[in-house]
Amino acid sequence: MIQLFFVYSTLALFIVRVVLGAVFIAHGLPKIKNFKTANEWFASIGLKPGVLWGTPVVVLEVFGGAALILGFLIQPLAVLFAVGMLISIFWKMHEGLKLVNGYEIDLVLLALAIVLATSGGGLYSLDGILNWRLY
Repeated sequence: MIQLFFVYSTLALFIVRVVLGAVFIAHGLPKIKNFKTANEWFASIGLKPGVLWGTPVVVLEVFGGAALILGFLIQPLAVLFAVGMLISIFWKMHEGLKLVNGYEIDLVLLALAIVLATSGGGLYSLDGILNWRLY
């Protein structure tokens, strides 16, 4: 790696973390506003009872997204987000959706979550300041 670009790797992790957190918060907030509808939707796609699936998704998206932005518990949260995106991708494939206009955004979010799960959040994070790393 060219040494010049190594300096920016921690900045890149910061950007990935903030963008990923913001996207998940943006997707979670409408589910909080229409919590009952969100739970009914999960039940309608076969994930019953809907509240058992909807509640953890909403909590992860909103509070996990906020924690990512702050840089707190990045690696375990990123693993949870990656698992969620895998479930979403496989469900969309099962429903016959294709990559384009189907699961392309989920695939990008999965890739970003994998980056954070394997790299951590970098120096510009609470985990970095506290020197918390799973591996």
